[in-house]
Order: sequence, then C-alpha cells, then structure tokens
Amino acid sequence: MEAAGARGVRADTVAGPGVMPCDVTDERQVRSVFDAAGRVDILVCAAGITRAEDVFQASLDSFDAVLRVNVTGTFLCAKRAMEGFRERGTGGRIILLGSVVGHQGALKGHLGYAASKGAVHAMAKTLARTGAPLGVTVNAVAPGVVETAMSAAAHGRFGIDALAAQMPMGRLQQVEDIAAACVFLASEAGGSITGAVLDVNGGMLMR
Repeated sequence: MEAAGARGVRADTVAGPGVMPCDVTDERQVRSVFDAAGRVDILVCAAGITRAEDVFQASLDSFDAVLRVNVTGTFLCAKRAMEGFRERGTGGRIILLGSVVGHQGALKGHLGYAASKGAVHAMAKTLARTGAPLGVTVNAVAPGVVETAMSAAAHGRFGIDALAAQMPMGRLQQVEDIAAACVFLASEAGGSITGAVLDVNGGMLMR
C-alpha cells in the first residue's frame, strides 16, 4: 500500500485527489461524502478531538463537543457504511479508532476524550454483532500515545518525552504503527476477527 504522502496527498488538508472535507457531526455532509465516494468496502473512523479538561474544568458545551466528533461522528459514518454494506450484500470492514484511555481512563484530565473512547469500544462490539450476519467485520484499534500534533498539544514536549521514557518499549507509537493495525484488520488475514479492540500501545497497558 503506497502512503498518501508519497503521492503528494495530505489527509489533514482539503487539497489533493480523492480528498473530500467533511464535518462528521453533520449527517447531511456525511451522506454527501459517502454518495460522492461511491462504493465503500472499508471504513476507518479516525476523526477525533480532545480537550485538556477534568470534571471541574469541563463545561457541558466542551464535553459535548468532544462526544459529538468522537462518538456521534463515528456513529454517523458507521451507520452510512453499514447501510451500504446491507444494500449490496457483499460484506465489508469497519475499523474505529479507540484509545488506551477507553480502557483505563485518561492520565490527567481529558474526561470527555476518555468517555468518548470507552463509548467507541462499546460501539465496535455492538456493531460487530449487527454486522456479522451481513459479512461485515467491525473492530476498534486502541492506540497508546501516538506522536502527533494533537498529542504534543495535549501533553507538551516535556510530557511526551516523559511518557516515552516510561513505556516498556521506550518509545511512543507512530502513525504508521496504527495504520499497520488498520491494514491488517481490513485485509483477508483479519477476516475472522470482529468485535475486538486491538491494543497498539507499546506495552503501556497489558491486559
């Protein structure tokens, strides 16, 4: 599989062939993008935001904003994909991006994010039961701390380095680690796996 970057395409911009912007909290935009995309065989729900707030700092609006993107957005995309799979009768793959904090809670603050990722894990398992008779597998990938702009903003450079030092593998995950797990679950080799939450966290959590 050729990386998008090798073709000059960045997924975090609205430019480039095959890239369509979408507010995943807006059902009409989600349906419009799916209609424009045509046949969808594999869906990876990776849109997510966080707020560095604990229960005392979070307002209802900020808490709801995180859930709208991370949970409602995932639901809307998965719903449209499942409808297409059922209409065609050819099966498919859905992969949701969860998080280690969906298992153990956030290390500090980020209440909405932790709550949303726990919901994503439960959603994957429930969708898997619905999808199995249709030949659809649904799984979640639960990263630990991945070196991204969002994690750097959430933890700061010092915090990122400190977290890496505490990991059994001595490093944080890279986006390629998470992509590889998604590719496996989307492949024929992952065809008998459904309702699973695959931990990709470098030993941050072992269960």
